[in-house]
Amino acid sequence: MRKRREKAMPPTVEGALEYVYVLVGAAVVAVAFNVFLLPNRIASGGVSGVSTIMHALFGIEPAYVQWALNIPLFIAGVVLLGRQFGVKTFVGTVFLPLVVYMTKGMEPATTNPLLGAIFGGIGVGLGLGVVFRGRASTGGTDLAAQIIHKYTGLSLGMCVILIDGLIVLTAAFVFDIERALYALIALYVTSKTIDLVQVGLGYSKIALIITNEEEKVRRAILHEIDRGVTRLPAYGGYTEHERPVLMCVVAQSEFTKLKQLVRTIDPTAFVIVANAAEVLGEGFQRT
Repeated sequence: MRKRREKAMPPTVEGALEYVYVLVGAAVVAVAFNVFLLPNRIASGGVSGVSTIMHALFGIEPAYVQWALNIPLFIAGVVLLGRQFGVKTFVGTVFLPLVVYMTKGMEPATTNPLLGAIFGGIGVGLGLGVVFRGRASTGGTDLAAQIIHKYTGLSLGMCVILIDGLIVLTAAFVFDIERALYALIALYVTSKTIDLVQVGLGYSKIALIITNEEEKVRRAILHEIDRGVTRLPAYGGYTEHERPVLMCVVAQSEFTKLKQLVRTIDPTAFVIVANAAEVLGEGFQRT
């Protein structure tokens, strides 16, 4: 581990920052909806997808549809699932349609449905990822999926797929099959962007080292790279002799130095390396 420590934010500041995440994230989702998805009639699941379909069929303002669905779903969630959603989720549930309404006059960024699906998916995923970092959600069909999950026994993932799939299928009948395919692209891009926002690009490396110079390698990692190292008990599958494994996590920029150290100390060492998508703790990202 690194010797230096990061200062934790005071609880009041951290709590206020979470509300900022919710408001900013919801605003990003709303703008992406208005400039990419709605003009291209891409109903990529969720309450926003329902509002796109209702707007095309009856000319109803999408914000009104989103309020009409989000608020009752939030209330039902609190009644049926308990008070687990909190004020921040309610703020996101109400604020997102408000921004959709306030930005309804914005010009479409593109009239190409493929570009609309890709960049709309990126925008929605970016916004939702920020909201999730604020430990909240924007409500909608996620709450409906949790309610169905509780009372049917279906997995939560299956419930989400069923709801979003039904919305995309409806879009195929209301618009055409091509728009439904664009909606699937937007859904996929959204999910990948959420993962990117949650995990980030800063992959670390996790190394498992089997060496005859265990003590020298351990000291080199501790003192020359300034990273922690864990000794895992293990036994050789062929020899059945005890062969401890050293495990350590290093940043991308430190990985080359780790390889050079191990190679210098023990050229015959066996090293397994993998990407670590997210590392929490001292010397890395703080929770």
